[in-house]
Amino acid sequence: MSIPLKTLSNEQYQALLAIEESHFSDLKSIDIGPGKLTNTVSAFCKNSGGEIFIGIEELEGETGKVRVWDAFADQEAANAHLQVIERLYPIGNHYIAEFLKCNGAPGVVLHVTVFKTQEIVFASNGKAYVRRGSQNLPVDADGALDRLKYDKGIKSFEDELTNAQLDEVENSLITLEFITTVVPSTDPVHWLQKQRVLIGDRLSVAGVLLYSDLPQATLPKRSAIKILRYQTKNEGERDFLAFDPLTIEGPIYSLVYDAVDQCKMLIEEIKKLGPNGLEKIIYPEEALHEVLTNAVLHRDYSIAADVQVRIFDNRIEIESPGRLPGHVTVELITKTQFARNPKLVRLVSKFKNPPNKDVGEGLRTTFEAMDKLRLKRPLIEERENSVVVILRHESLGSPEQLVMEFLKSNAEISNATGREITGIKSENTMKEVFYRLRDRDQLEQVPGRNGNKAAWQIKKVI
Repeated sequence: MSIPLKTLSNEQYQALLAIEESHFSDLKSIDIGPGKLTNTVSAFCKNSGGEIFIGIEELEGETGKVRVWDAFADQEAANAHLQVIERLYPIGNHYIAEFLKCNGAPGVVLHVTVFKTQEIVFASNGKAYVRRGSQNLPVDADGALDRLKYDKGIKSFEDELTNAQLDEVENSLITLEFITTVVPSTDPVHWLQKQRVLIGDRLSVAGVLLYSDLPQATLPKRSAIKILRYQTKNEGERDFLAFDPLTIEGPIYSLVYDAVDQCKMLIEEIKKLGPNGLEKIIYPEEALHEVLTNAVLHRDYSIAADVQVRIFDNRIEIESPGRLPGHVTVELITKTQFARNPKLVRLVSKFKNPPNKDVGEGLRTTFEAMDKLRLKRPLIEERENSVVVILRHESLGSPEQLVMEFLKSNAEISNATGREITGIKSENTMKEVFYRLRDRDQLEQVPGRNGNKAAWQIKKVI
């Protein structure tokens, strides 16, 4: 494999020496043993990938740690490090490499970009590692490897057997309603056995979630949706809760629909200051539906936590337990597919009017729906043990446009009102919006109004 050689400018050279080691980057001396290097590769493959620069030494100086360029003499000198990385993953697509050189600096630095993989990549010592900050931590606690397999989507908790038996679902309302739609016709026991959600006399997690009228009795704290309404735009604190959290229960098929209905009702009660006074906040129902469907179907059921929907005055946050599975990253989430719970995804699609009827279109539909309402695109965050999708009620229009739109039907606008309609948090930043409009001869300050009473109006033509 031919590895490219890239020449750095002096500015890039200085920037490389200044890189901070973090969750996504690591600097290594050329003296690191090839085997030990694989600990970092394993950790990056587990998380969201990362970059390794081999040939940067960190020394203790009089004023603290100092970085120095201490590179390989030539490209062949890095062969042992490249070979051990290559052998880690049989498919061989878990990394790319390039050499870096700089005029005036001897030798070459090996730059390895490691990608998140679908499988667990074990270091050469036979252990798997995870990345925490700038550390590589071995996965060696009891149950930790299983936890890692659930995270990666290699092993699905949907196939674990529960203590629930056939009588819990054989005559449940959801099973009886569903079985009448199956083609060709069959009986509940035969269907459950055929789909391998009934093994012997015990139901799997998927079987309970799909065909029990109340899965939460068997799978408490991991199969419901909790809805919290915070009367604030800031971080959620108990003092701002409008009421005790609501818990939506039931089989997966109805769980999403019931949660969307409840959220719609709560959202429609929120009022936002707009050009024509207080207006109802509107989020596209399809966006909310798709995000909740994803949160329920693709969550990690091995984690004892419910899906949470947090409704704020200016946004909705949907938090789904479990990190992104397999090769999926935040950047790729709308462009790739990976089902952590393939059985749930497949079997719920067999219901009449299934919540996931547009299989594979979920978050793309969400983005398109937000675009149609001219709302900012959703934010997706991967946290330590969950994924959060944030639907923001913030217009795509510029602050200047929103101010002028407001003044079409209002005589004046204050700084506080401007921040309310634009979503700007800083008083000074809002002032700059007014100043820009003033400099364009579109606004003027209301005469005689200063300090806290200051306001702006459309400039009057004399």
